[in-house]
Amino acid sequence: MTKSMISGALARNVMSFARLLRSTGLPIGPAKVLVAIEAMAAIDISCREDFYWALHSVFVDRHAQSELFGIAFEQFWVVRMGDQEKPFMFDDVIDEQSDQTTQVLPRRLADAMAENGLARKSKGDRENSEQTPDGTWSAAERLRSKDFETMSTDEIVMARRAMLDFRLPIADVLTRRFQPHASGRRIDMRSTLRKTIRTGASIDLMRKKAVYRNPPLVVLCDISGSMESYARMLLHFLHTVTNDRDRVHTFLFGTRLTNVTHQLAHSDPDVALKKVSAAVDDWAGGTRIGQTLALFNRKWSRRVLGQGAIVLLITDGLDRDGGTGLTEEIERLQKSCRRLIWLNPLLRFDGFEPKSAGIKAMLPYVDDFRSVHNLDSLSELVEALSIAGGARNSTSTNSVSMQ
Repeated sequence: MTKSMISGALARNVMSFARLLRSTGLPIGPAKVLVAIEAMAAIDISCREDFYWALHSVFVDRHAQSELFGIAFEQFWVVRMGDQEKPFMFDDVIDEQSDQTTQVLPRRLADAMAENGLARKSKGDRENSEQTPDGTWSAAERLRSKDFETMSTDEIVMARRAMLDFRLPIADVLTRRFQPHASGRRIDMRSTLRKTIRTGASIDLMRKKAVYRNPPLVVLCDISGSMESYARMLLHFLHTVTNDRDRVHTFLFGTRLTNVTHQLAHSDPDVALKKVSAAVDDWAGGTRIGQTLALFNRKWSRRVLGQGAIVLLITDGLDRDGGTGLTEEIERLQKSCRRLIWLNPLLRFDGFEPKSAGIKAMLPYVDDFRSVHNLDSLSELVEALSIAGGARNSTSTNSVSMQ
């Protein structure tokens, strides 16, 4: 292929393909597009495999993006590498696809293709868009049970709005403190003697009652690549909780630990999440659960885990270090709090088994093991946290074999 063809038709299609990938959420800027166009001159573009891997090496940064790239490549480029009269003008490929093909696309890719004028609405989408008497109710029900990772852009916006109505009515717990009360069950000897000495009159017994207070809530949320889509949604939920309750402490971790409690305290969710993004340096990277829990136990546990704190550990348990040191740190964390609840999106799969070293190390030390992948799972979490006294060793909604 001549240089003019590379800078012309092929270049335009590479830019269109990059625009499609960027619409699905891949971090692709002008610099990567220029590198991809330069790469075309260095390969034999008549070889489909070379063409695929050249673009893959430029546009894909992490393994988690590879599957989406592969599907987008198949949908965008027509296998006509030898057509010299119409080189790489493949926009018409979508019109040649059947409705059945469009239906099996990942939702964010289908939305991105529609947004860029590359796809028609599938038959199922047209039927869903028609107004029916119970359409609103059905859509709301589907939204509540839909996985965060498969939601379209519009559905993500609706889910975030639904989270604004969530509340965490964590049951009050008994503290060691007392307060004066006329009908209290205990006699307040200190107040009684103080009043007697001051007035010199006959002794009037002063009474007191025990003080109940909501326990602190501590959240440790995994923001590694495998948890990215769930973490972004859950941050909206955590923002709502932070602004609804007092003594909520939120930490994000991947390869390091970041305290974002102050950032999430801002009343505007958009401003709060922008501040969180600016504060976190290891977003969508690897995961070192053992190291970050060791840092939390050493630096923060004494500050935030007092007065019967409840801990929410949000992670899939896939540890980059293979669970090194994780057993000791998770055990220490469990002994330092009233209740340790592990929220794992992998539990959405019926055949889930704890095979990774990280999951096996943590599972024996958690009091509750739950899924967190849609709005229904968040509602179940709210109900679980409402159990009187926040007792340890409550029955989980999911039973997992250690075999």
